[in-house]
Amino acid sequence: VDSALLSLACYSGIGFALCKRLLQEDAGVQLCLACRNMQKATATKAMLLAAHPSAQVSLVHLDVSSLESILWAASEIQHRFQHLDYLFLNAGIMPNTHVNFKALISGLFSGEAVHMLSTAEGLLTQEDSVTSDGLQEVFETNLFGHFILIRQLEPLLCRLEKPSQLIWTSSSNARKSAFSLMDYQHSKGKESYSSSKYATDLASVALNKHFNKQGLYSSVVCPGLVMTNLTYGILPSFFWKLLMPVMWIIRFFTNTYTLTPYNGAEAQVWLVRQKPESLDALTKYHSCTSPLGGNYVESRKMDVDEEIAERFYQKLLELEKQVLARLTVPLSPK
Repeated sequence: VDSALLSLACYSGIGFALCKRLLQEDAGVQLCLACRNMQKATATKAMLLAAHPSAQVSLVHLDVSSLESILWAASEIQHRFQHLDYLFLNAGIMPNTHVNFKALISGLFSGEAVHMLSTAEGLLTQEDSVTSDGLQEVFETNLFGHFILIRQLEPLLCRLEKPSQLIWTSSSNARKSAFSLMDYQHSKGKESYSSSKYATDLASVALNKHFNKQGLYSSVVCPGLVMTNLTYGILPSFFWKLLMPVMWIIRFFTNTYTLTPYNGAEAQVWLVRQKPESLDALTKYHSCTSPLGGNYVESRKMDVDEEIAERFYQKLLELEKQVLARLTVPLSPK
């Protein structure tokens, strides 16, 4: 097989919607679904093939919170393909999330209510843990695992005659104030998700600096507020039943309430249609939905310092060297 589109975490939510939309636009694309849960991945593949019987859809086991799994998957992908046109980096977690109800109530009666409800700024905290690799779980799952995968797949991604593109799923919750270069794994804070998403923005900017001349381009998207398993896990189900009518009303005041995974994948699909060399490395592409349900993409400048991005990139390289030096690669996935 010459080339493919590789999508991570695609058996539900935005990743699954993305795969469906890509096949709707071009049933001839070659999709490789990189998933942690192979039972769900197999079911997803069956659903995609039921709608597009002639589609080329393959699976590979990948857990981005495990370096051994990443190295095995990268080896398998290199065995199967000669080139990757797009790498969609969708995998992410927001574990043990707590809502600051005091901040929520006070914010609802302030002039910042729409901003607060659009970005969740100041509302969510998480309790992180440490993986078997000795890394913070959110940092490894949301960012570092993807970074290692990219590094391992450089031979498939870097080709001047046919540029490739990395498309990261970031967030409007990616805030500079939650990130610290001195604690980039966010082991001391309570906003690990926000920190990891801001780190994603930094990494994308740095990757463009280092790889554009080799034919590899990186972009970040924000899917908006989408109702997925990740979102539903924040609050008990009965809260969401009460909130959903309100959320549909809020859509009249903000374009970030995409709500459905189909809408949330708008920016990812839009990027596939663009020439990567024409995109702005300092821009985040937001999936937006109008009050009447129309989808479109909005470009917004990121609050990113290029010098900080480069320093962070060098720290990622140092960490990569450390963790790989002590790692034994298995012959098969766990």
